[in-house]
Amino acid sequence: MADGYGITVLTLFPELVEEYFRTSIVGKAADRGALIPKVINIRDFSQDRHRSCDDAPYGGGAGMVLMAEPLATALDSVDAKARHVVFPTPSGRPFRQRDALRLSRQKEIVLICGRYEGIDQRIVDEYVDEEFTIGDYVLSSGELAAMVVIDAVYRLREGMLRPESVLEDSFQDGLLEHPHYTRPEVFRSRKVPEILLSGHHARIAQWRREQQVIRTARNRPDLLQNLSLTEAEQILTESILEKESHHGCN
Repeated sequence: MADGYGITVLTLFPELVEEYFRTSIVGKAADRGALIPKVINIRDFSQDRHRSCDDAPYGGGAGMVLMAEPLATALDSVDAKARHVVFPTPSGRPFRQRDALRLSRQKEIVLICGRYEGIDQRIVDEYVDEEFTIGDYVLSSGELAAMVVIDAVYRLREGMLRPESVLEDSFQDGLLEHPHYTRPEVFRSRKVPEILLSGHHARIAQWRREQQVIRTARNRPDLLQNLSLTEAEQILTESILEKESHHGCN
């Protein structure tokens, strides 16, 4: 197994992240040293007795902004400039599977959890290596976005999950994942597809590939633009997209 993967999280609400690091597979990884989490409370670096970490934005406007000084001091305490710093923010570029894979190859990462209207831009300019958004929406909790990034990244580290589990993930080959079934064979009159009970591995693999193409064409046709599909898969895709377009007109 690779050395423990270091993840440091800077947050105003450490209890949210600490609980995450204690649960499920990520908790087990931390227990055995495969994951080395560290949670830093930004308020510990505030310079007033009220432990203030936010203030009104220059130029006016609604909301508050995390101040530069306590956040910079917190970052310096973990030697952030010598590490890879990630800031999840609605203003970042979309976080993709390829980004998770690349981040998993770092020795360690530092994540900044924003709150309110965000953080002082000078922190971004001086410390942040990458800004990511996890979707086209706004959260009040930067901790949620940070945990999404962590969960996508750590599972790709060697020894975290079975290699075949990762290889079958959505986006690994550019397509969404195929449907899954387990016992019982019949559930509320819905049967498991016969092909999955056949034991014919080549045909099962072909069926799963077709299902990936179908699901991707229906739910994420944008992903198909840069993929090399077989002639049969292209015909299948065009048929699905045509049906979807007619359905959308009803």
